[in-house]
Amino acid sequence: MAQQTAIVGASTSPEYRLHEYLQRVSRSLEGRRALQIHLSRLRPYNRKEHHVRIAFATFESMLANFEGQAFSLSNSDIFYLGRGATHTDLDTAVMKVRHLFSEDPLTHGEDEEDLARFCTWYKIEDQFEEVLELVQQLHKDAERRARMVRSATGTTASSAEARRTLEPKTLARLEEFLAKADLKRLIRRQPVAALAAGLKPQPVFNEVYVSIADLQQLVMPNLEITSDLWLFQYLTQTLDTRMLTMMSMEDDTAASTSFSLNLNVATILGPHFVNFDSQLKAVARGTVVIELQQIDVFGDMGSYFFARDFLRERGYRVCLDGLSYQSVQYIDREKLGLDLLKLCWTSTMADDLSARHLAELKYWIDRAGRTRIILARCDSEEAIKFGHSLGITMYQGYHIDRMIGQQSR
Repeated sequence: MAQQTAIVGASTSPEYRLHEYLQRVSRSLEGRRALQIHLSRLRPYNRKEHHVRIAFATFESMLANFEGQAFSLSNSDIFYLGRGATHTDLDTAVMKVRHLFSEDPLTHGEDEEDLARFCTWYKIEDQFEEVLELVQQLHKDAERRARMVRSATGTTASSAEARRTLEPKTLARLEEFLAKADLKRLIRRQPVAALAAGLKPQPVFNEVYVSIADLQQLVMPNLEITSDLWLFQYLTQTLDTRMLTMMSMEDDTAASTSFSLNLNVATILGPHFVNFDSQLKAVARGTVVIELQQIDVFGDMGSYFFARDFLRERGYRVCLDGLSYQSVQYIDREKLGLDLLKLCWTSTMADDLSARHLAELKYWIDRAGRTRIILARCDSEEAIKFGHSLGITMYQGYHIDRMIGQQSR
């Protein structure tokens, strides 16, 4: 075994902690495995801090019952070192993280080379020296990036860290704002429309939501709200309750038309939704769509099924939001008891799909039901043409907004 080189300094970076942990377990290497999930190779728009936090929380929770530790590195990679978990356990956790980023080219392909680009595996008892050298290099790279940031911004490490950290007083400020603010000026409505080739779009319902970007500008313009997973989770649940309160008001015209709300499962099981439900006439519930996020649904299937049964019994329709063209094949709409699926368009979708994969996507859309699919984030005519080639009939996005706006002039 090579001599272990100490990393000098009082650094508290994740790379330093990883190096320290690796040295601590070096006397007992038998059965230990390590893996590095290369989120740093994702495209920048898929590698935002809140995406990485969600991925890390998902991975960490799946391996919480095994001996070992996971580290979220400063370059966005996830590094795990432990034992007790089988290769299947680890592979399941890795594939769940890979699924979260299914829109990114890094996760495309099922060949061994494709999988290796996303994650590298190590058998520590045979590859300790290699892993030690890797970890030391990761630490050096992290220190170099930190120096570059400090040099570019003219700040010390401690002040730069303070800007990234959300303190309790920030949470309190946000809570106070949400309790008192009139959020009506932040509410946006975007139509979901039926659109056949050669015809004009016909609105089916409006998605009603609070603009996070505008809220951030009002409350904390110098900090991205979504950069902290737990704050954002708290924020969405708080916004759920405010939105339900506003939608229950008699003077809110949106409540008298077909609309959708994007809610947390926990909100649906709470008292605010019960109060909202009691304010709606029975006939109106059939025009309301409740949209749920994948992570929320699959994070606690028991709670989801309970909430779904309650919603369907009361007459609401249920939509699963945020699907990519890779993940839609894993969703059995009927078994999950879903009325609608929302598939997100990306500008690279048509380029990424070969004729064979396009045929496979069409098969899964036909299986789910063409009239049950909404193609969302349609910002161009290209998105509409692509949807029509698959037989999709409902659309949402800025291009649809423009088309409807032109009709009303």
